[in-house]
Amino acid sequence: MAEALSSLVDAFKNVGVSRAYGAPVQFGGEELIPVALVSFGFGGGSAPASDDAPAGTGGGGGGFVLPLGVYAPRRGGGVVFRPNPIALLMGLAPVVCAIGLSLRGLSRRGMLHGRR
Repeated sequence: MAEALSSLVDAFKNVGVSRAYGAPVQFGGEELIPVALVSFGFGGGSAPASDDAPAGTGGGGGGFVLPLGVYAPRRGGGVVFRPNPIALLMGLAPVVCAIGLSLRGLSRRGMLHGRR
């Protein structure tokens, strides 16, 4: 188990800000810095042997990257963030659903119309 944990630690050593902000890229004569939402997780465990089952260990992990947009030079100097519209919609969809469900629940209880 210690060997597996050591392997996971080595694999995730470089995860951090460098994963959220990519290396600058030249595109169309501009230098762009990609920005992403990076999420990952992993876990593991073990179980002692019993009358019904042998001892065992296991683990796993996973993650995702959502490209949020890029930082690009602004005309006249400075830097501006240009969002990725598809990622923006994907990120806002759960928020919109949660607000809609909350309003529906409040409406059913009559709390939106001043009734209790």
